[in-house]
Amino acid sequence: MNKLDKSAISTPRQRLRVGFILLDAFTLNAFSGFIEAVRLSADVGGRSRQIDCGWEIMGPSSVTASCGLITHPSSGLIDPSRFDYIAVCGGNGYLNRTQPKWFDKYLHEADAAGVPLIGLCTGTFNIARAGLMAGYVACVHWNVFEAFRAEFPTIDALPDRIFLDAGKRITCAGSAGASDLALHLISRHCGHDKAQQSIRHMMLPDIRPASYPQAHFYNDLNGVRDDRVRRAVHLMEQTLNGPMPMPELAQHSGTGLRQLERCFTQELGQTPTAYYRNMRLRYGAWLLTHTRLSISQIAGDAGFADAPHFSREFKALFRKTPRAHRQEGTDISFPAPDAVLPN
Repeated sequence: MNKLDKSAISTPRQRLRVGFILLDAFTLNAFSGFIEAVRLSADVGGRSRQIDCGWEIMGPSSVTASCGLITHPSSGLIDPSRFDYIAVCGGNGYLNRTQPKWFDKYLHEADAAGVPLIGLCTGTFNIARAGLMAGYVACVHWNVFEAFRAEFPTIDALPDRIFLDAGKRITCAGSAGASDLALHLISRHCGHDKAQQSIRHMMLPDIRPASYPQAHFYNDLNGVRDDRVRRAVHLMEQTLNGPMPMPELAQHSGTGLRQLERCFTQELGQTPTAYYRNMRLRYGAWLLTHTRLSISQIAGDAGFADAPHFSREFKALFRKTPRAHRQEGTDISFPAPDAVLPN
């Protein structure tokens, strides 16, 4: 498996060539969004001939996506210099801190050949474990940000954008953002028209820029030592549209309600009820800026009973109405020290 396949995989006409390595429990949405954008730019009429773009799925054996789909590689490991990029696709296996020696060796060979490495979804964890993220900033999904920072405390990471192109290291939070990253690279290598060709086939409105914010409300828990508070906040982040009752949240966090309230007040300066509500209001603010959903629909998506309830709470926290915030079209910087709802 350590011997590289030197067979030709590209023609002179190919302007973008990507080699993929899929890891067990990889996220299908991130992988398929990326490779489909490349495929649709490679040929005309939605056909799959590798004309303007080329790709290869490499590996020693089949791998299973997090959804259960089994994927077979199309080749063994190919000389990385044959590619413009090597993309590592991760997923739910990010907590497994061991990885094959052939994988680390291949990434180091790609790096030595000057081939940029792409971390799709949690593939960034694996590039970092190979010792190849030092000196680079990583873009990671908000849901795994704490785990990344805990394992790699010396690597700067951002959970506030969909991807980050740092030249030799390109990292992507995953999910739908992988399509935007692929389109970004297609535009660079093949031109705007080829990217538009994919956009039309995928029925996308446009390419979102790298700085487009992730649709989440990550809360910086740096300095929060209590694991019960951390678990509770992560549960809140997962249930913005359907808030858990406080007793249930406390139970899932491994403590009682009164103890959780004391822990929150000590660590974060407010009750879990207020913290949860503020987080949902931030979500509503994001939806107001980045979607055209009605205020009634946003109220429901943010876990409020109706639009008047949402509007009252929104104005109490941000000192403006949801409609005024939408008209401004700016994101809210949060939390503001003097803008916390009463407990």
